[in-house]
Amino acid sequence: VQLVESGGGSVQAGGSLRLSCGASGSTYSRPCMGWFRQAPGKEREWVARIATGSGNTYYADAVKGRFTISQDNAKNTLYQEMNSLKPEDTATYYCAASDCPSIFSVPSKYDYWGQGTQVTVS
Repeated sequence: VQLVESGGGSVQAGGSLRLSCGASGSTYSRPCMGWFRQAPGKEREWVARIATGSGNTYYADAVKGRFTISQDNAKNTLYQEMNSLKPEDTATYYCAASDCPSIFSVPSKYDYWGQGTQVTVS
């Protein structure tokens, strides 16, 4: 499975961005997708997760109500709409794929990762 993120950038607080993650390869083998982020000097943090079959979504408390994870199965693309952005949302954002572990907030449970896209909120 290969993952490529795009859509990061710089935005003022209160603004919005939409991240995309294009997937290719044996995506059927990893039907749960997640977004993580990592700020300088901090550990990688889980943000959101979607089960591509059921469409069920889960969010970290820090982004609940502001971020929306979604998918376009026809395009093999994962999205994350981010609204009401705050300076503390500044990080490199990564998409990742897994085989739907019960504990889905831990980075080690994901087998495939994109290269990351930078989001800066000032």
